[in-house]
Amino acid sequence: MPVLALDTSAAVAVALLDDSGVVLAARSDDQPRHHAELLAPMVAAVLADAGVDRAALTSVVVGTGPAPFTGLRVGLVTARTLGLALGVPVRGVPSLDGVAVAASRVLDAGSTVLVATDARRREVYWSLYRTDGAGGVDVLVAPEVGAADDVAADERTAGAVVVGRGGLLYPVLGAADDLEDRGLVDPDPAALATLAAQRSAHGEDLPTTPLYLRRPDVTPAASRKRVLG
Repeated sequence: MPVLALDTSAAVAVALLDDSGVVLAARSDDQPRHHAELLAPMVAAVLADAGVDRAALTSVVVGTGPAPFTGLRVGLVTARTLGLALGVPVRGVPSLDGVAVAASRVLDAGSTVLVATDARRREVYWSLYRTDGAGGVDVLVAPEVGAADDVAADERTAGAVVVGRGGLLYPVLGAADDLEDRGLVDPDPAALATLAAQRSAHGEDLPTTPLYLRRPDVTPAASRKRVLG
């Protein structure tokens, strides 16, 4: 009963898991602004790596951001299209949660974790968590967007362990230097799939509503007013 999980909030990442949560195959590519070209071939490659036909999928899990508009939309549209074509449920999980879960596996229970990812414009998308000791997390602060300096100065984040790509980009946040070596930079779709299974089992609603948190970088020009009769 394989589950396909994907995330395009940062890198393009795809994972295929069996019903016990074991990763059967996974791929990722961190080329910026190439989500549309990379995702569909990557999904096909992961299925081929695992020797699984897409008709065998029982659900699709997708990261809902927060992230810039274009890249996030590619992942959500792809997940919804696959779900509709295959007649299987599509479950959404905030992408930042996937980084937090990865951190929970290497931190002590009760640790406070600040996940910060790149929002451009010298800003980060961020959320705050507490590890529960069982490889899971409790959300303390829902996703927000703000300047890295402001997040670092926010009293709610004091003493938190900082993970995520935003920590690499903005030293003011105080992240450790080995985030990449520890796999604590970009959302892990396998972790998103695990969270989706846990939350679905507890009856939680898992919508695929995107978390943009701000308007797109590019918006249509306003219509011109006629000034002549």
